[in-house]
Amino acid sequence: MCGGELVGDPSLQITGAASLGEAVPGEISFYSDPRYGTLLRKTRASAVFVPPDFAESIATAQIRVANPIKVFEQVVLKFAPKPIAFAAGIHPSAVVDPSARLGERVSIQPYAVIEAGARVGDDAVIGAGSYIGHDTVIGAACLIYPLVTIRERTRIGSRVIIHSGVVIGADGFGFEMVDGKHKKIPQLGIVQIDDDVEIGANTTVDRARFGRTWIQQGVKIDNLVQIAHNVVIGKNSVIAAQTGISGSTRVGEYVQMAGQVGIVGHVEIADGSRIAAQSGVSKSIPGGTWFGYPAMPMPEARRQIAWVRRLGKLLARVKELEKKLGL
Repeated sequence: MCGGELVGDPSLQITGAASLGEAVPGEISFYSDPRYGTLLRKTRASAVFVPPDFAESIATAQIRVANPIKVFEQVVLKFAPKPIAFAAGIHPSAVVDPSARLGERVSIQPYAVIEAGARVGDDAVIGAGSYIGHDTVIGAACLIYPLVTIRERTRIGSRVIIHSGVVIGADGFGFEMVDGKHKKIPQLGIVQIDDDVEIGANTTVDRARFGRTWIQQGVKIDNLVQIAHNVVIGKNSVIAAQTGISGSTRVGEYVQMAGQVGIVGHVEIADGSRIAAQSGVSKSIPGGTWFGYPAMPMPEARRQIAWVRRLGKLLARVKELEKKLGL
């Protein structure tokens, strides 16, 4: 299956797969990073996938392959339970407005609500307790997990995966001060989500004040991300957990954001930019890798961190000099 070379007993029986630290006899694991050498030497796995140039002598059977991680994934899929499949049809407890249009082989799970004018494409699954708002369009082969809220007039492409707790199309955070009070600004736009997007649990994507909040094709969004009104996320970008993107920001294509990034509104993030964890972006980014608060190019951020770490020694030297000078 993996085209590897066995070093060990060919009669060995493998009944499962696990990581080096968790594997037990009868299971196979993988090793590809020298940082995990200690775990490799301690593992109880019966066999381990290793790189072709692996030269260490270990008691565990080895299978030498070009890419241990990828081959291990293939083996895990062989041992894994079959994916859960949902039968086509509408559960008796679901509420589907007569004007809603459902495609072929659609599965509507218990207590889901499909409002008037909504359209659901072929082979889509609407999970238990999910809400599909008025005039919302959901494309073919979408998987909407339980307890997802998709409000009115949202546009979702094909093969989109939306995990539990997601809210799409809530009002943008828009207010103006009138007579000493915060008056709500109507949020009249929509959310558009293009093909092959995946949105993690408890993420929120707000509707636009006018126009659209737009998540473009192939974007992958982690859990607990906040995307504000009128934000545009370019194709194939990746956004990690607890990131917050303020209103009217435009994120380019193939951008990578690590966890807990915060971005102010009305800025632009250029194609291919990378933003490290916990960075605070206060201005437009022209590309490259950025880190810190406020975010700066990574080389500069590293220099500043090094300088800060030297301050204690520098202060001690200054005090010693002052003492010698009688100051």
